[in-house]
Amino acid sequence: MSETDERPVLAVRLDQLFKTVRPKGRHWTNAEVADELKRANPELRVGGVYLSQLRTGKRSNPSPDLLAALARFFGVSVAYFFDDEVAESVLSEVAAIEALRQAGVRSVAMRAAGMKKENLQAITAIMDQYRQLQGLPPVADPDPDPAGPSEQK
Repeated sequence: MSETDERPVLAVRLDQLFKTVRPKGRHWTNAEVADELKRANPELRVGGVYLSQLRTGKRSNPSPDLLAALARFFGVSVAYFFDDEVAESVLSEVAAIEALRQAGVRSVAMRAAGMKKENLQAITAIMDQYRQLQGLPPVADPDPDPAGPSEQK
């Protein structure tokens, strides 16, 4: 949390989830999240305006049911909202996932899925050559078999 951010911890953490847990490279809107929460929990009374107020700190006492629904929606533990260690761990994981997403790693991995071992080795060699051309260091591959540890040899 930024030292200049005067919002309550709950507001900052909820806002971080909105900004980092994103569908298809865009941010969730308050209204979209409210609609999804109500769809999954019809008894829940929540709207986009209320979520906006929670994110800005204008409102700061959501019901336990709403916190649980938000945690489920964003795929985090409810403890994320209250426990500094859990929040730090979640944000580190989300940052790593976002870095992979921005780097296009998922796209490359999806294309490689199901390919033969020999083809993966050829693609890996080509990628290594491009890394070298760009002045990047060699990759220390923990699994030298690009087909993966579960693949039959």
